[in-house]
Amino acid sequence: MTILFILLVIVGLALVAGLWGVGIYNGLVTARNAFKNAFAQIDVQLQRRFDLIPNLVETAKGYMSHERETLEAVIAARSAAQSGLSAAKANPGDPAAMAQLAAAQGQLNAGLGRLLAVAEAYPDLKANQNMMQLTEELTSTENKVAFARQAYNDSVMAFNNKREVFPSSLLAGMFNFGPAALLDIPADKAEVREAPKVQF
Repeated sequence: MTILFILLVIVGLALVAGLWGVGIYNGLVTARNAFKNAFAQIDVQLQRRFDLIPNLVETAKGYMSHERETLEAVIAARSAAQSGLSAAKANPGDPAAMAQLAAAQGQLNAGLGRLLAVAEAYPDLKANQNMMQLTEELTSTENKVAFARQAYNDSVMAFNNKREVFPSSLLAGMFNFGPAALLDIPADKAEVREAPKVQF
């Protein structure tokens, strides 16, 4: 009878430990899915931004024909940023993909900043209704990107905290829940930290 009791206690403890492990595993999966969902919101906003840029360049092209280098730089930066986003979409949270995306977005911000600074020298362009609407939409989209990036970074931090605290860290290591990377703009590029100035 005591052997049966001991077996029941062992089975009961194993069952409790198993349920506890399943709960931790499910929590890690939920946190990982949360930051991936948050990244999907960044994707939506960046796609909107990418859609606005050709229209902005096309509108400016008619007024700034001798600024071809600036216009081409923006289009090239947009293409690089789209490639960075594709790499990040394939594996949200991957440190290399997030670094590539941040660098590409930084180049695009710098290109847009140059375009809009040059556009200041063209009063007819500044007064163009289409240009004013596009720059207003771009400003709104930049704000949405910033909010989506903050939500993503918050979700990544929650996931990383969950995977690093004991006892979750034991299961995170066993099941290859690697750390997720924040989407951060490099601190050594001050011009990248600022959103492009788009007010006319």
